[in-house]
Amino acid sequence: MKLKILTSSFVLAVLTAIFFFAHLSNAQEPPQRIEIVAKRFDFTPGEITLKKGVPVVIVFTSKDVSHGVKFKELNLVIASGKGETKEITYTPTQVGTFVGQCSVFCGSGHGGMKMTLHVTE
Repeated sequence: MKLKILTSSFVLAVLTAIFFFAHLSNAQEPPQRIEIVAKRFDFTPGEITLKKGVPVVIVFTSKDVSHGVKFKELNLVIASGKGETKEITYTPTQVGTFVGQCSVFCGSGHGGMKMTLHVTE
């Protein structure tokens, strides 16, 4: 009887450990960080690709004057002042190619300051 109880306890302990470690290995990793640097009249990188439904942290830095980027169709806007960095977490919900425009007037080349965001399945 004691052997049966010990065996049952051992099996239960092993199953508990397997479940615990399996849960740890399936824990989500932190979101990918996408760094965007803005300066007159350029975004670096000029194109980024994200996956639908996968959250990312967008790190936006303005080097010379205030800048922002707005993707109207995605309702996505991020901006920062000269020398500042702002972060937002964003999860794409639509697939497609979207063009973002600088959202803070920054001088004569402002209208041509664009970047492309690709969202894939």
